[in-house]
Amino acid sequence: MAVIMGGPSSEREVSLSSGQECTAALRDAGCEVIEVDAGLDLAQRLLEIKPDCVFNALHGRWGEDGCVQGLLEWLRIPYTHSGVFASALTMDKQRTKQVYAEAGLPFVHSVIATSEEVEAAHVLPPPYVVKPFNEGSSVGVYIVGENPNGPPKLAREMPATVMVETYAPGRELTTTVLDGKALTVTDIITDGWYDYHAKYASGGSRHVVPAELPQEIFDACLDYAERAHVALGCRGLTRTDFRWDEARGLDGLILLETNTQPGMTPTSLAPEQAAHCGMSFPELCRWMVEDASCDR
Repeated sequence: MAVIMGGPSSEREVSLSSGQECTAALRDAGCEVIEVDAGLDLAQRLLEIKPDCVFNALHGRWGEDGCVQGLLEWLRIPYTHSGVFASALTMDKQRTKQVYAEAGLPFVHSVIATSEEVEAAHVLPPPYVVKPFNEGSSVGVYIVGENPNGPPKLAREMPATVMVETYAPGRELTTTVLDGKALTVTDIITDGWYDYHAKYASGGSRHVVPAELPQEIFDACLDYAERAHVALGCRGLTRTDFRWDEARGLDGLILLETNTQPGMTPTSLAPEQAAHCGMSFPELCRWMVEDASCDR
């Protein structure tokens, strides 16, 4: 099989780390693996290698948004994680929220605006968050507080169109779904907000697994994550992230996003939840390979 990683997105380094970890785990599980740094010659490389399966360890645009999935469908190579449609849909955070709404799932209000509009005036009443609507790993996220001096000045690298989202206070929770079944809930504890450093740096955050929550909230996380997985048309492994405002009880639990290709690094959340449920990292990676498909 081939493990594809790296690629041209802003999450290249995270993807390389995920790919290397998955390669080692798959070899531990008895699989023959070829590592492929996905470039513009990816199709040609795969035609030469002729793998019986592709483990997709790419993150971010191109590798996570349906593009590579479409290529693999065209080449008729089974691959891990969700298919073309679900991958493209979940990468678009605003359209994901439309699906949440249709499924009766709670989410935070947001609008799409141009970067120029965001810099000219407050698009939403502060506090709010500005972020790309089609990136992951907290790339390019700005938090505008309650009493700002003015609208944010965005980096040149920000896309022309961004999402502006009402700030959701509370605890950061997450739930992994494997083959349609929610595993458990993790409480993510950081000194600040859960940014790129907190997600991937050693010691950047502390994970409480299982989360110490009222049973109603714990059960709701499991239920909402499973419903999001189904509503978005996902398969294999997904992870849904939440915010919970304790002061509001169940009404304070909202979905932030669903990730079709969660990180697979030493500090990643999905492998940690699988281990809590008795599935080792090599066993998880092997299961994902066995679940691979190019027909759904």
